[in-house]
Amino acid sequence: HSPLNQYLHRIGISDSPRCPHCPETIETAPHFLLDCPHYARERHILSNALRRKANSLTFLLTSEAATSPLMRFVDSTGRFKKTFGEISDV
Repeated sequence: HSPLNQYLHRIGISDSPRCPHCPETIETAPHFLLDCPHYARERHILSNALRRKANSLTFLLTSEAATSPLMRFVDSTGRFKKTFGEISDV
């Protein structure tokens, strides 16, 4: 599980499952990692590091080669800072 609103809402921590930047969209891992326009700049940097593979949720979540670039992406969005603080590069 990740501290995104879909999950946080399910366990009663968030008032809404919606993305804080896209009010019509449920904040899921695929939305956060691949689609949310608010993180387009951070996603561009991730894409530069991983090329086409950055568009594969399976690759991002299972490949060791994706770990460091993905952690840099997550940290640069600031989305998990409240929960985890700064996320160091692996």
